[in-house]
Amino acid sequence: MPRAVREQQMMDAAVRTFGQRGYRAASMDEIAELAGVSKPLVYLYLNSKEELFTACIRREAQALVAAVQAGVEVGAAADRQLSSGLGAFFAHTASNPDGWAVLHQQARTHGEPFAAEVAAMRDEIVAFVTGLIGAAARETHGDSDLLQRDVAGLAQALVGAAESLAAWANDAEGVSAKEAAATLMNFAWAGLGNLMRGERWVPSSR
Repeated sequence: MPRAVREQQMMDAAVRTFGQRGYRAASMDEIAELAGVSKPLVYLYLNSKEELFTACIRREAQALVAAVQAGVEVGAAADRQLSSGLGAFFAHTASNPDGWAVLHQQARTHGEPFAAEVAAMRDEIVAFVTGLIGAAARETHGDSDLLQRDVAGLAQALVGAAESLAAWANDAEGVSAKEAAATLMNFAWAGLGNLMRGERWVPSSR
């Protein structure tokens, strides 16, 4: 079997094991057995448990970012672009629950360098969403009066909400990616839509 194929086979087993048992509880013996290889072969290809976990984080992060970017309906109206991107996000996290557990739960709770790998992925998604929101503002009224800081903050909030909703949707019964995306659009876009028209929230007078 070619080395690249064997490595992917081992990483598939590692993602499943890390996602279901956690980084600390997972053993290289389990991963090797699930992959159908010897433990020395795992070490030969991927050197250590830490390096194997890092490689899994990078692979799952790249796959998630690619899925979101590919899912956006290019050329569609701004809300359709955003909803299609969210739909792709929820579809990917639902169909890859172990990979999402590695990214959302395991990598973030075991310190550096794992947390830094996830932070880099999140920054890439936030930058992508920032572009979508900025495009929405320009589409609505040409020269947007939204400050770049406002747009960046909105993107951070939206990505954070999507992450929390994905964790909930994966644990809930019968929640589809389309439903999860619609839930977030109902929550976020109604507010964003008003904001795009220049209608900002102001505190009540009493």
